Amino acid sequence: MVQYWFYSAFDQFSVNFHWHDWEVLHVFLDVGEGSGDPETGDPTLLVASAHSRKVPNNEFLDPETDRASIISEVGSHSSALGINETKAEFERLPLVTDIADISNGALSPLDVPAAYGLPRGEGYRLPFSLPELDGSPIHDHPDLPNVTRDHLVPAAMTVESFSGTPSPPDDIPLRETGLMFAFEGADTAGEADYGYSLTPMADLTIGEFTGPQLSFEFAVPSFAEDAVASHITTTGTPTAQPRFADPLTDVTDPRHRSALSERFDLDVSGLAGDVVGVIREATDSDDAPGSNGVDTGEPVVEGIALLESDPEAVPTFNGVVALRDVPAGEHRLTVNGAGVAPYGQRIDHGGDGGDGAGSTDSATTDSETAEPTESAATADGPPATTTVGVDGDVVVTPNEDAVKVRAEPAADAPGFDRVAVEDDVAGRVYDGLPADDEAEGAAVYVHREGAYTAEVEDEAGALGAYRVNPAADQSTATVREARTGKASLTSFLLTLLTETIAQASVFEDGDADGIDEVGVPDDTEEQTGAAADAVEDVLEATASVTGGPGGDTGGGDSGDDGSGGGPDAGFVGLLRALEASTNAARRANEAAQAGNAQGADNRLRGLKQRTAAIADALERNRENLPGQLPGLVERRVPQIERRIQQAIDADE
Repeated sequence: MVQYWFYSAFDQFSVNFHWHDWEVLHVFLDVGEGSGDPETGDPTLLVASAHSRKVPNNEFLDPETDRASIISEVGSHSSALGINETKAEFERLPLVTDIADISNGALSPLDVPAAYGLPRGEGYRLPFSLPELDGSPIHDHPDLPNVTRDHLVPAAMTVESFSGTPSPPDDIPLRETGLMFAFEGADTAGEADYGYSLTPMADLTIGEFTGPQLSFEFAVPSFAEDAVASHITTTGTPTAQPRFADPLTDVTDPRHRSALSERFDLDVSGLAGDVVGVIREATDSDDAPGSNGVDTGEPVVEGIALLESDPEAVPTFNGVVALRDVPAGEHRLTVNGAGVAPYGQRIDHGGDGGDGAGSTDSATTDSETAEPTESAATADGPPATTTVGVDGDVVVTPNEDAVKVRAEPAADAPGFDRVAVEDDVAGRVYDGLPADDEAEGAAVYVHREGAYTAEVEDEAGALGAYRVNPAADQSTATVREARTGKASLTSFLLTLLTETIAQASVFEDGDADGIDEVGVPDDTEEQTGAAADAVEDVLEATASVTGGPGGDTGGGDSGDDGSGGGPDAGFVGLLRALEASTNAARRANEAAQAGNAQGADNRLRGLKQRTAAIADALERNRENLPGQLPGLVERRVPQIERRIQQAIDADE
């Protein structure tokens, strides 16, 4: 076993600031008689350290090279491997050459090799933060006269704060090859900018490290004011680090640990499971009329993930959130980044994987890689993987577009065991345990251009639903006195149908102009009023378009389903189907609010039939309906159908 240690005077990364930075390359050698070189050893495994053991290191099993290169990340000095012929470039996959620079297996359930790599060299933008001491940038601090701005990462790559940046910066420069260092006896020494020599660690004496303690703070979502997490990083001498005496602690790939166990009879047990996800950034959707939907796509910049139970912040790579060797139990995860609002979720890692706790799988590598051997597994099998977010998607929102959706249970109602937020276009953008288990309510940041359904679930598994449709000037959307059960769900159905018929009526002139000015309140306190109070006016306005009586007719639709042909007939037929459903929802809600569960269920069954008529009207008249109207209504029909059934199934 040979270790090569590298020293840098200062570490400046997105959240890691500290004096004295040590990085290491581990070279595991086979000195057995069957190796290619039993005298000096045949390289079996190379492990280049990334930011911490929580981040998958850059590793290569059975390298066919005489000399690998180390590509250091600017600021943090995280080490990427150069195995193939492009020694100054990092390749995660063999796209340009025959082999990649790592042999790490893919991270389940994501099809991405589980190694930190070199994000800025792979086309991803990585903003750095400016370290401060006592509230002042360190290069301006009077106690640090020898630190100048030139000693730090260039300003073009730096943001002053995460929260103070309106949106993710898309002008952060990508990596450019910098200085080249070569061993003074190497064949490439003449091509290098500088040469270096090797000194045995036994000859190195370190008295003490000096320099003030630095920290970094970023927001954690909370119902009231966002909390602030302080992140402190420290360093120590190489000999004091666990990986110095036990290099196996730095081997993060389960396949590689298995290979070492099989070949050299090493004990590689003890690796806990992974927490994984991928960042998606919310943007307004072209498929939705007005502010009625969002899309999600690849993030503009890399982010930061923090497990507060193990306060060590780790960077994403290729947008991937990956934390290795996470102990089983409950944790609070925060994902943050430059220009985005914070994302928070509690997870039950290695637990039963119940709804909202993060889904748990038992393997960390995909089917194309070898399964870990028993020695690399936990006592009950391979280390568990917990997928965070919604099926692995962690959706974040630019600060300038962020609205904090807050839900607070009624005083006599149980708290929330799970919270989900679903957009009409993008689908679920949040589904998890509330981030702050000590707070009365829950908070989730969403994009203001969306149209949302917020779902809450109590400890008994009962559900409640609330409509959230932020206005352009809203910064918070607060659901007070939230409850679960039949009354909550029928109220939601009335709100959604009232909103839908009011917005559909806007298309009378053939387009969606004015759809964002429709004055239908949602279920938040920032929008005064209630749909139950507005429904009469909405139906009266609709009647002026359909020619029907408006209000509660006490029965079904008016009989004209649009089959007479032509755009106007199809449009009127759809409005009448919506009108009948809205009236049915109103009657069901009145019964539920009065405590008449049986009466509410009877009316909900009628509403189910009316909803089928909406789908039928859409199908028969689609080509005659204006522009984006079919999509607006069609996306909401499954939501209505699902909530009808939940309301029928609810006990009260």
